[in-house]
Amino acid sequence: MVKVSIGFGAGRGGWREAVSWVLEAERLGVDSVWSAEAWGFDAVTPLAYLAGQTQTVKLGTGIMQAGTRTPAAVAMTAMTMESLSGGRFILGLGNSGPQVVEGWHGIDFDRPVQRLREIVEIVRMAASGERVNYAGKIYTLPRPGGEGRALKSSAPPAQIPIYLATLGPRSLEMTGEIADGWIASSFMPDHAEAFFEPMRRGAERAGRSFEAIAKHGGGIVAFSDDLDRLVQPRKPGFAFEIGAMGSKDHNFYKEAYARQGYAELVERVQALWLDRQRDEAAALIPDDFVIKANLLGTDDMVRDRIRVYRDAGVTTISAGPAGETFAERVETLGRFMALVAEVNAEPAGRA
Repeated sequence: MVKVSIGFGAGRGGWREAVSWVLEAERLGVDSVWSAEAWGFDAVTPLAYLAGQTQTVKLGTGIMQAGTRTPAAVAMTAMTMESLSGGRFILGLGNSGPQVVEGWHGIDFDRPVQRLREIVEIVRMAASGERVNYAGKIYTLPRPGGEGRALKSSAPPAQIPIYLATLGPRSLEMTGEIADGWIASSFMPDHAEAFFEPMRRGAERAGRSFEAIAKHGGGIVAFSDDLDRLVQPRKPGFAFEIGAMGSKDHNFYKEAYARQGYAELVERVQALWLDRQRDEAAALIPDDFVIKANLLGTDDMVRDRIRVYRDAGVTTISAGPAGETFAERVETLGRFMALVAEVNAEPAGRA
């Protein structure tokens, strides 16, 4: 059965409207809500506020930037949120990139895959109630040669789901090895194996079930009989993602699209973007590219896209309902939830 998640942030309407949006989503049966961080608001504080306003919806960081907090700080935050929310918290972690980690936080973007692995291991150790005595390649707790002691958390032990937002083959393998769930970006369910094959390889190496790993992926949800009206305005966003979200040498989003079969296209789009030919870069994005990365069109078209996500193995569709007003967004979400319910009610194996 496919579940649905949405994002949570201040947006144009501010925090009051954002909370109302989540309450409507909870009423409609949305499973989880995710709060991001870049270099503005953090991912956790909004969820702490939301924990007191909601009853059933799960609350996830999508994502908390790994390496910008000590592993112990991540563990303390996660345990606090688990307690505040009554067990509804999901810890979503990701590496971000050197532009943010080094430019905003002033921390070396060093061995990101290993760092993420060690953070997960230390968080689980702390949350389980173990005494934290850890010797890794990056983190050593307590620090050797000093006065530090191996401590146990004073918070009650907790089982906190940890989801990883990963893109590269090595980090996807690690996700398969250690994560409870995966958070997709730059993802098309039609080419899901570009992500799932390395994840499956990691799971098998660790003796885990690949199917047991939750997989979140999705896009914008918008309804119209005029598909072109929905597609064209979204091309500049993809050009920005490919051209600007990273440097010329390190753009993880561009590389993810390349592995899905668009290597030549993304090279051309990035080159135009870096040459400040932004309109030309957007014009290169094919209609099919936008359609595959979102859920757009008539009810029948969107229903078919839901099936593609389901059949690819996505367990939760991350929906971004379109709409100029709050009421329009709620209407779009309700319409989408009804289609998801229809697909979930279909007999197994129906295409």
